Amino acid sequence: MIKDQEFVLKLLREYSMADAEQINAARDAAIDAGSSDVVGILVDSGIVDGTELIGMLAQQYGMEVVSLDDFEIPEEVISALRGDYARYYRVVPVSNDGSWLTVAMEDPTDVEKLDTLRYLLGSDVDAVIAPVSQLEEAIEKYYPEEAEDTGSRQKEVDIDAAEMIIENDDAMNAGNEDDDTAPIIRLVTKLIIDAYKMRASDIHFEPMEKRYRVRYRVDGALREVDGPPKYLQANFTSRIKIMAHLDITEKRIPQDGRIQISVGEKDIDLRVSSIPTIFGESIVMRILDKSSIQLDIPRLGFYADDLELVTKIINYPDGIFLVTGPTGSGKTTSLYAFLNTINTTARKLITVEDPIEYQLPGINQVQVDRHVDMTFAAALRSMLRQAPNIIMVGEIRDLETAEIAINAALTGHLVFSTLHTNDAPGAVARLVDMGVKPFLVATALRAAMAQRLLRRVCKECMEEHIPTSAEKRILGLTDEYLANHKFVKGKGCRHCGYTGYKGRVGIYEIFLITEEIARLIFANETSGTLRSFARRNGMRSLRDDAIRKAEAGISTLEEVIFVTMRDEN
Repeated sequence: MIKDQEFVLKLLREYSMADAEQINAARDAAIDAGSSDVVGILVDSGIVDGTELIGMLAQQYGMEVVSLDDFEIPEEVISALRGDYARYYRVVPVSNDGSWLTVAMEDPTDVEKLDTLRYLLGSDVDAVIAPVSQLEEAIEKYYPEEAEDTGSRQKEVDIDAAEMIIENDDAMNAGNEDDDTAPIIRLVTKLIIDAYKMRASDIHFEPMEKRYRVRYRVDGALREVDGPPKYLQANFTSRIKIMAHLDITEKRIPQDGRIQISVGEKDIDLRVSSIPTIFGESIVMRILDKSSIQLDIPRLGFYADDLELVTKIINYPDGIFLVTGPTGSGKTTSLYAFLNTINTTARKLITVEDPIEYQLPGINQVQVDRHVDMTFAAALRSMLRQAPNIIMVGEIRDLETAEIAINAALTGHLVFSTLHTNDAPGAVARLVDMGVKPFLVATALRAAMAQRLLRRVCKECMEEHIPTSAEKRILGLTDEYLANHKFVKGKGCRHCGYTGYKGRVGIYEIFLITEEIARLIFANETSGTLRSFARRNGMRSLRDDAIRKAEAGISTLEEVIFVTMRDEN
């Protein structure tokens, strides 16, 4: 499959090999098939000739097109590439001069594949283009499956294999003994792979006075891991900045970049942030695994009653639905799940985000770019001219954005967005503090939902837990209540890194704007008044939902107190 689909589709239009109508039809077919290979559908349907496509790509990338049927590849060339690499990456070596290997591949846009091969082989790798059918035949001919593997699935070059290569493959070190950068490249890659294996959401590279600290954020909690010695700090910083296409000569101002890598069959995005500190540049990598995002609302952790209420809200014809919470509480994931649920061919959905964390099929996503004055407000204003049914604004940060969003809601659009508030009723006060008139908030707002992420107890080491006196006092658990409810706690094992927790689940507080609450907002009542009224009329707090999940053995009372203490106070 062609990796850079959008670039190739643009070329197909420029070369008049396919028109916009044919490409849009292929996109719809790809969505129906659950595929992202739009170019492949155009080729399979006969709209685009495969041979002409290869020729066009070769011209664009300055590569040679070869026919693998025309010559026999020498054994010394074949032996330059391991069979599992050839089968996994779908490449065949065609020449080797000892320091430079040339491979035939089907997709010249997949520069990450070439970078990976250079890294694995410890040598320069160039590429030529060959038809897919010839590549498959050559792989079968020159790299047949081993006899003992007959009938079994082809061995994948997965994360564990990549780690083994980094640590043990002597071939990688050949010719690199004097190369100071090779060990840094391997070590940075190993840290990224280890973080991914541990399901980390962030990697923190932090310069201290006498050491260079590396920490992973796993299930919301930071864990320190073995990092490089202090004297390698500058090398590490330079390597990461090169990978993220940042300016390595600029060390005085913050910089942001992005890294795209493949780990096994997974495409991983790394959002990179660098900021100067007194002991050097602190770097944080945010790991975005496209395959891990939950786009199914029930899998977010809603109980049946909350699920019914949320489903009702996201199917309103207009109004604003706000999701609130601190950074890292899962707001964006929830919004993506909501949009995915209501995304149909009968509706036009547009989002404006900073940054676009995940690409959603069938949805128009706009990236904020302040360098060209593409702010949330500017993008939102232009989006309304696109006649959308549903709009998602990544975050309402100022009065201008808030007013445009409210006007959109009042003119027949359903608007989703986020705010940074501690609880759901606090969204009203936040909008009013920005300068929005209370009567507009009362008219446009349909609901606000606060959320947090609660760590799941590890199922492998879960055991019954008797609440301590402190837990009973803080949570108000009576002896009568405890007689009918059991709780659990993780003992700690190798499956959870000896923390007692593995994975996270959402907890929610849903503030529905009823007629009575709208009148209180119109009267400019305080958040405390709104919260008290909503609680008396059935709104469940974050702590209430968290305790329900602890009762069900999903999490622990200790985690309930830790996550919800600030909100309850």
